[in-house]
Amino acid sequence: MFSLQGKVIVVTGGTGVLGAGFVKGIAAQGGIPIILGQNVEKGNERVAEVKANGGDAHFISVNVLEEAQLVSAKNEILGKYGKIDGLVNGAGGNIPSGVLQPTEDVFNLNIDGMKDALVLNLWGTIIPVQVFGPEIAKTGNGSIVNISSVSSKRAITKVLGYSMGKAAIDIYTKWFAIEMANRYGDKIRINSIMPGFFLTSQNKTLLTNEDGSYTERGNAIIRNTPYKRFGQPDELIGALVWLLSDASKFVTGMDIGVDGGFTINSGV
Repeated sequence: MFSLQGKVIVVTGGTGVLGAGFVKGIAAQGGIPIILGQNVEKGNERVAEVKANGGDAHFISVNVLEEAQLVSAKNEILGKYGKIDGLVNGAGGNIPSGVLQPTEDVFNLNIDGMKDALVLNLWGTIIPVQVFGPEIAKTGNGSIVNISSVSSKRAITKVLGYSMGKAAIDIYTKWFAIEMANRYGDKIRINSIMPGFFLTSQNKTLLTNEDGSYTERGNAIIRNTPYKRFGQPDELIGALVWLLSDASKFVTGMDIGVDGGFTINSGV
């Protein structure tokens, strides 16, 4: 039920830290990850890793906010593999201009920065769905997986732009699940994964010091995470494989938490 054998699955943000886990998990179950990202070196490295382990993978340099680039990527994938079975919307993340520091005036937000963070996370998810979705539906058993965040469920200081983008992804996932079902029945489904706190290239300097110890913010997160640690990228693989595989054929519009208990913790 959990096999992805022969399934061609597009992974946006596939060159990132969490993207590495997604690519690894898909390939381990026999899937063919199509890695989309802007870091050519990382993309080619991940293709080589998959192939060294006996699998198949393909990298295409793409900006997910550029529809024409995504259309070109779609045509390249169809030319090489003839189909697209799934999509993982891993592109996104926080950007400095979308952050409000504690010392800054709450009534003097960087509006452009907040908009940029919202666009990256929300439209960086919607546009790939628009481009790849019709092909995924043609398979008759397609799956799309978006990436939400605990910051869409609980107010996390500083990261307002990012949080708004992820909160928008939550309602988009639910809304789009219903609309696709009304038009395609059970031929295509869409769900999301809600990661807790994982150390990535974007947040590592915020959460850890140079000696590896936690910053004040890092310690606050650990205190409020019942498992008392950060997540490991590989710990997202189980939820991802389930949502991409036939094991979740009757699941759509759901947000699956992988957060060490962070969002259910009252702190008391």
